[in-house]
Amino acid sequence: MKAMLTVLGSGTSMGVPTIGCDCAVCHSADPRDRRTRPSVMIEYGGRAVLIDTTPDFREQAIRENIRSLDAVLYTHTHADHILGIDDLRPLSFLHRPGRLPLYAHPDAAAFIRTMFRYIFDADYKFGGLPQVEMKTIDSALDLFGARFEPVVLIHGEAEIYGFRFGSAAYLTDHNDIPEASLSKLENLDVLFLDALRYKPHPTHSTVEHSLETVARLKPRRAFFTHICHDLPHEETNAALPENVKLAYDGMKLEFEI
Repeated sequence: MKAMLTVLGSGTSMGVPTIGCDCAVCHSADPRDRRTRPSVMIEYGGRAVLIDTTPDFREQAIRENIRSLDAVLYTHTHADHILGIDDLRPLSFLHRPGRLPLYAHPDAAAFIRTMFRYIFDADYKFGGLPQVEMKTIDSALDLFGARFEPVVLIHGEAEIYGFRFGSAAYLTDHNDIPEASLSKLENLDVLFLDALRYKPHPTHSTVEHSLETVARLKPRRAFFTHICHDLPHEETNAALPENVKLAYDGMKLEFEI
């Protein structure tokens, strides 16, 4: 089945431009250097699945004219991946009398329920809350005829999720990929990898490290995301191998799911 992946955001936790920064990338005229917080949407068979609700989700949804969502998957609970949950409201209302399903690792699900208790525990009768339902996942999930498989990643001292779906995989926010996870990432058409910058970071992959992962896994196409303002889009792309590119906000890719 054909699917379309849209990069809603390709930036790091502070976004690009970064507040108060005078660097060349933050003042770049290239729209590909404007990076909102990291998220993708996968569309197939008339359905739409979102990965993460960033603080920029409202802006991303308006930019991409998102009119409906059928499910949301969460990679982990850092602020740049969950704080847009309240902006699901207008899309969740379309599910009444049901609720928009959200999926996360059991620990992440418990954290999100606690942090946003007003959504999950409140009894507010006037309808101003997101109409969502949190569900836990620890194995592959079938959503509307497509298989979404969690891929465990190492993000500093935490284990989080990336996801494989069909011939594509989305692995954001990691500094290492366990061997057991690498075995789930063979024969890919599209691979997204964290590549924060060139300089080492304790919780994120670098360009060099992600290029090593690409060389090992040999996807047909690889894209780097969660990019900070150290990497100018055009200049960085010119130095990358032909099958590797920086992702950018609004990028669309077709693949088989």
